[in-house]
Amino acid sequence: MSRERLYRTEAIVLKRSDFGEADRLLTLYTPELGKIRVIAKGARKPTSRKSGHVELFTHAQFLIARGRNLDIVTQAETIHAFRSLREDLLRASYAYYVAELLDRFVEDGVENRPLFDLLLAVLDWLGASSDLALTARFYELRLLTLSGYQPQLFQCVNCRATIEPVTNFFAPAHGGVVCPRCYNGGLRDDNGLKAISLNALKVLRFLQTHDYGVCSRLRLSPGLHRELEAVMQRYITYILERNLKSVAFLRTLRQPPLEGESSGN
Repeated sequence: MSRERLYRTEAIVLKRSDFGEADRLLTLYTPELGKIRVIAKGARKPTSRKSGHVELFTHAQFLIARGRNLDIVTQAETIHAFRSLREDLLRASYAYYVAELLDRFVEDGVENRPLFDLLLAVLDWLGASSDLALTARFYELRLLTLSGYQPQLFQCVNCRATIEPVTNFFAPAHGGVVCPRCYNGGLRDDNGLKAISLNALKVLRFLQTHDYGVCSRLRLSPGLHRELEAVMQRYITYILERNLKSVAFLRTLRQPPLEGESSGN
């Protein structure tokens, strides 16, 4: 096999599915190549040396051969297995969500090293976080920023006036917050506009402008958690024009209703 046909890359396994009798089709996210789809031949065989290195969410070093239709994994070596994500159903469900969200936001073959670094970091955070919902909101806001969809939280997206400390409105179609004056001046006819409380807006601003170490110390009420999730899901669904499968599963799994979102089976 000629050297030109081989390349090495570190990557995180975003998705995997059965392919053929014993292979796996993998969606990988890499720092230099962006999102790529590859085949891990024989990975489903009990004797395969690759099987343990191509699990979901695994961060690994891959040696890949270029193929006609899909490139082929020839070697894989785990860097970080993130085992805690697979040993806890709620943590695993959040990991599915962050992986699905990134998969939906990025096109194949588009490099975005900061997004790779964010994904790697959030998988680590989810393994230890005592507030998984807060970690998810931080991730959503960072992903939106790095993808070019950062919501405007400090100025009215319609008149550009500074947002005052009152009840304002979040407008997914306009990309951020609308002030009461613009809302009452005609934008209220936009069915997508929903009131956002002052506390929710403050938390979103804080998450958008501080690092994770500082944000992880926030303690939020169950009601505020629910409001933040609703705001972010409306915005993300508007951008993607679809619902994410992992969101529905998380909502089913979370019984009783969200209360700080501490992990537990």
